[in-house]
Amino acid sequence: MKSLLATLALTTALTLPSLAMARPVTLTATLNNYGGDGAYLALYVTDTSGAYVGSLWMAGGKSKYYEHLTDWYRATGGDTAQVNGITGASIGAGRTLEITLDLADALFDAGYTLHIDAAVEDMRDSPNEVAVPLTTDGAGTSVPGRRYVASFAYDM
Repeated sequence: MKSLLATLALTTALTLPSLAMARPVTLTATLNNYGGDGAYLALYVTDTSGAYVGSLWMAGGKSKYYEHLTDWYRATGGDTAQVNGITGASIGAGRTLEITLDLADALFDAGYTLHIDAAVEDMRDSPNEVAVPLTTDGAGTSVPGRRYVASFAYDM
């Protein structure tokens, strides 16, 4: 039930902000100069037990590459209907993705984690490239990724 409520809070905050307590949150991911094609990124949230709660955003428009976002794909079965935004473009090496979304207040300081899976054509996939707890104290703190993401931060 808790997971269902969190999913509803996440979904409601993104689609009907006036009906839920939500705040604008800017997510910023800067990529390394890894020398390859653009990166596909899936941003999603898990609960305290690591169970998938919902997808926030996806960068990259060719669905044939989604299976390479392995943790996200395993959690969703590749269902893009669960993604609230798809940019239609991958993010080039050395570039920055910056998006602002309304996220439910219930996601902060309650044990939820924001994850980024990354994949680049003809290069190694990077599931769980970034995993950062959603806390109010963590806002503005930059964290490194494992392979393709040089830094990630969220600001409220």
